[in-house]
This record gives sequence, C-alpha cells and structure tokens, in this order.
Amino acid sequence: MKPFNLARSLLVAASAAAALAAHAANPILVLNSLDANISVIDPATWKEVKRIPTGKEPHHLYLTPDSKSVIVANATGDSLTFVDPKTADVQRVIQGISDPYHLRFSPDMKWFVTAANRLNHIDIYSWNGTDPKLVKRISTGKTPSHLWIDSKSTTIYSTMQDSDELVAIDIASQTLKWRIKTGPMPADLYGSPDNKFVFVALTGGEGVQVFDVAGAQPKLVNTIKTDKGAHAFRAAGDGRHLFVSNRVANTISKLDMQSQTVVDKYPGPSGPDCMDVTPDGRYIYLSSRWAGKMSVIDTKERKVVSQVKVGKSPHGIWTLDHAPR
Repeated sequence: MKPFNLARSLLVAASAAAALAAHAANPILVLNSLDANISVIDPATWKEVKRIPTGKEPHHLYLTPDSKSVIVANATGDSLTFVDPKTADVQRVIQGISDPYHLRFSPDMKWFVTAANRLNHIDIYSWNGTDPKLVKRISTGKTPSHLWIDSKSTTIYSTMQDSDELVAIDIASQTLKWRIKTGPMPADLYGSPDNKFVFVALTGGEGVQVFDVAGAQPKLVNTIKTDKGAHAFRAAGDGRHLFVSNRVANTISKLDMQSQTVVDKYPGPSGPDCMDVTPDGRYIYLSSRWAGKMSVIDTKERKVVSQVKVGKSPHGIWTLDHAPR
C-alpha cells in the first residue's frame, strides 16, 4: 500500500473509532453461551475489560422496568443473573427459574414471561418490581424459541422452533388463543407498532413471514425474501425499519415494515445472531457466533469497522445506549 493510502486508511479508521466511542458511555454486554459468562466491552477502547460468570447457557437478556438491572436468562442453569447496566456488576441471582431461554416484560410492567426452550412450555410470572412469582405454566408446541408481547399487554406471541408454529397466548385468561403453521425453524419475531402484523424470521429458510394478527384468527399475508438463515431482529429506532440477521448467509437485511420489503443489506460475519443498535441507528453491534467475536457494522458505509474477541458462542448482546425498540 502506498504511504498516502496507508495514512488515509489509518485516519479513516481512527475517525470511525472516535465516532463509535462518542455514541456510548455505558458498557456493552455480550453473552458467551458456551462459557457461561458475559464479556464486558468498553466502547471507548473497544476492548474486553472483564468477564462476569453466570449460570449455564446464558442466551438472552432484558432490561427491568425500572432500568436498574439487566436480567440474564441462564437456560440450563435454571437461574436469572441481575447485572447493573452502568457498571456491569452482578447485583443478585435468582435460582429455580425453569429453563429460561428467552424472556420479556409486558409493556404494562405487570408480567414477566419466559420461554422454556428444552421443556416445551411458557411461564407467566407476576412482577412486583423485585421478584418474579410463577402464576401460570402453559404447554406449547415443540421448542418455544422467542417471545413478543403486543403494546397493549394483551397477547404473548411465541415461535415454536421444532414444530414450525406461531402461537398466541391471551394474558387476561392465560390460555392459548390460537396456533398457526410457519415455515421451517421459526426463531425471532417482532410486532409492528400498530399491533397488526407479526414478523417471523425463518432460520430454516431464506426470509421473514408476515402474519396479520388483527383478527380473531391469524393470516399469513406475505413472505419477505431476505437471505439464508433469517434469525434475529432488532429495531432501527425509527418506528419503521427492522434489521434481521441472516445466520447462514452471513448478512444483515434492513426491512421496511410498512412496505414489507428489503431496503438495504450489510455484511454480518461468522454466523450473525443477536444485535443492538446505536441511538442514531448508524452502528450495529453484532454477536458473530461462530467466530467468538462482537462485530460492529457501519450501516452508512455498509462495512465492518471493528471486531472484539469475546468468548465461545456469543449470543445475546445489549447496551444501555441503544436505539428505541
């Protein structure tokens, strides 16, 4: 490389690093599922500063309603680890939670819900602001995967990864409302802001199915072709666009929820899985699962601008400094 080009490349890299650091003051947490710990990334230096032990197989995480704790769900550890989102210190651990693979709070903050991936049930807990109390255990299809709750806190939606279904649970009666077949290996799902549509990523396929859930019974209304292994969603923060990681194709697609089309595409190296997004929507933090890295994608330049080595099989990823979801 010529000296001028080398200097220019270094300057561009330094500028990108400075721009990234300016976006965040709080740590980035990456769950290392096969190491049973959390990598804590300093966004100012892009270095792993420590690892926090968890229970076995931490896969997903969610912020408590008071924003004071991030709950890490340790699936085969049957436990929840509470972490301070600003200091990355462990606050406490709750034992005896049955196979918490995926988790979510209802928007009205009354209910805490977990999907027991190995045990084929969904648990609904009441939430008093401190501790979850099991209220109802609902048998589902085979391998409940990801959860979504509508904005009115009336319905829980869940994908069934191994029976290829989408199910809906009525929160008021805590009973199963309906189920509908999906394409192969449905994983993450996301509800439109108006609660009319649910988007379902097909890890065993090449796209995202769109279900109209506004009526008494759901209807498949569209299939958006993204790329092979569509898996996890993250909102872009503008109320309209949605990112989906394509695990097999090693790409990320940007969807327009209104037109139900793909409007952009980015690289997503080494088995892209969960994502978080900077407040302005420009940078995507991605768990590159097969490489054991956190990748940072610049959506404006459409390229990977940084990678940080983490642990084995990184899955959930989260920071307090993120775009609206």
